Amino acid sequence: MFSDCCADKREGEILNPDETLTVERVKHYLSITAKARGKATSLASNPNEESMLKTLLSMADDYANDAEYFLNQGDLIRAFGAINYAHAWIDAGVKLRLLDGHGDDVLFTLP
Repeated sequence: MFSDCCADKREGEILNPDETLTVERVKHYLSITAKARGKATSLASNPNEESMLKTLLSMADDYANDAEYFLNQGDLIRAFGAINYAHAWIDAGVKLRLLDGHGDDVLFTLP
């Protein structure tokens, strides 16, 4: 899902995907999800779709907040899981055409 610009890269260093989960890796995925959250825009065209989108984005935001909390607690596994759930909620909004991913097939699974 996160090819090219979203590969685990840090100042020219490629992180080994087989490495133990690191704070830097979690922060990297937090930034990818924040970028996706900022890029996706509403396509909701009626009150029912607006309500569904509000729920999707609320779930994404809650999971992103949970990821930050777990990261601050030093619980990298739960932080990594939570940020992936957050991104999945945003991605689902794009896939369901409630959000516009603006053609970005790196950040989103496009319809």
